[in-house]
Amino acid sequence: MAGSKGKQKTVWDMILSLGLIGIAAGVVYLFIPHDDHAPDIKRVDYRVELLTARRAASYPVAAPEGLPGTWKATSVRFDGADSDRWHLGFQIPDGQYVQIEQSTQKRSDFIEDASQGAKATKATEKIGDRTWTRYTGGRYDALVLEDTPGSTTVVAGTAPFGELVKMAGALKSA
Repeated sequence: MAGSKGKQKTVWDMILSLGLIGIAAGVVYLFIPHDDHAPDIKRVDYRVELLTARRAASYPVAAPEGLPGTWKATSVRFDGADSDRWHLGFQIPDGQYVQIEQSTQKRSDFIEDASQGAKATKATEKIGDRTWTRYTGGRYDALVLEDTPGSTTVVAGTAPFGELVKMAGALKSA
């Protein structure tokens, strides 16, 4: 009998210890600041990179004009050594992502990479005087413009097709 009383005390001590740990964790949670919101992504100014790309690229580089100020440019790069590859990424008001990619790279490889594995559909979008092909699946959905001489343009992202169409409609080349 003496042995069983010792075991009961050990179980009771363990329950008390767990209770104290729970209280301590609650106090830490309440008094240590924490933020459950996604971090605010910094807006980038892409004008210098756009001018550089337009001077250096072998094709007319496209960038949006007239988008709402709530569309935030978040990434930009031009790589003349890598098939004159132009990239401009935006976060739209609902937190989704839209990017413009252009390149002189082999068309099928470039579309695969820029659309993150999306596949062509039979659906097209008439935007202005151009016809864009819809791509779905993969990580992004995309609109692809293949009739540009010497380059391919891809508008892709996590945003719905309506937002991709808005971006494609805002693109101007120089």
